[in-house]
Amino acid sequence: MSVEIERRISRGATLIELAVVLALIGIVGSIIGGSLLRQERFYRGATELLGARENVRDAMEVLATDLRGLAVADTVRLMSDSAVEFFADIGVVSTCSSATGTALGLAGRSGSRGNTFTALLTAPDSGDLAVIYRAGSDTAGPSWERARIESFASRSVATVCPEPTAFAVGEGGSGFLLTLAAPLTSPVPAGTPIRVIRRGRYSIYRAGDGGWYLGYRRCNALGPSVCGAVQPLSGPYRPYSSDRSQTGLLFEYFDGGDAPAASALDLARVRITARSESRQRILLEGRQWKPADSATVSIAVRNRAP
Repeated sequence: MSVEIERRISRGATLIELAVVLALIGIVGSIIGGSLLRQERFYRGATELLGARENVRDAMEVLATDLRGLAVADTVRLMSDSAVEFFADIGVVSTCSSATGTALGLAGRSGSRGNTFTALLTAPDSGDLAVIYRAGSDTAGPSWERARIESFASRSVATVCPEPTAFAVGEGGSGFLLTLAAPLTSPVPAGTPIRVIRRGRYSIYRAGDGGWYLGYRRCNALGPSVCGAVQPLSGPYRPYSSDRSQTGLLFEYFDGGDAPAASALDLARVRITARSESRQRILLEGRQWKPADSATVSIAVRNRAP
């Protein structure tokens, strides 16, 4: 009995059994590996497609926000199929005391009754313009005076708003000091609204990596257009092409009659077409392709010239 037990215990797997087990493991492994590879391709393709759609959406949101609120008269500097340059609002402020010369005291972000007197997307600086509202007189209507900003800084309300007005109460006791490059043509009363505008250019450009992107350049406030280094905003897009049906980013300009605008003064609507394209090719259903997306939006200019 003991001899038979020892024989059964010492008996191992045969070479054929090992071969069968290894073959089964290989088959199962290849099935799992193929499934994982297909899933990886699917998720990569989905990611690339979502990225292309997101690029188009980003371009539309950025451009629509600035273009919709621009003042056409004397603010649009460039209208081409691949770029647009204009002055865009970056904020609105209010004077908290009467001012002459070059220094204007500005109210804080909220007044004594919670009213918002200062709203800024970004801090103004020497490259921006202040557009000051002038109420006019019996013989002359209201107008806007444009002046170049020299500096902008936070100050205590007591310093910049010495007059006891409702505008001289800032959030946390702080106001702002706006210094102009040249003296005012006439005094500015307390409560005067001031728009702060910045000149910039949106365009499609080719980056060092060979891709085409939507970029933004900040330009000089006055004089001939001189713009700084480009900042990428979204992309990549299809390459620029003179063929309007193929180019990656297309700007088209129309007047109130839906005809091509002859000049900036005629501008009533801007149509933007963005064609995003992934830089990575993916394999789907046995063929190589690049995920892509496109969209067209028409932006009506609110503050167009009458």
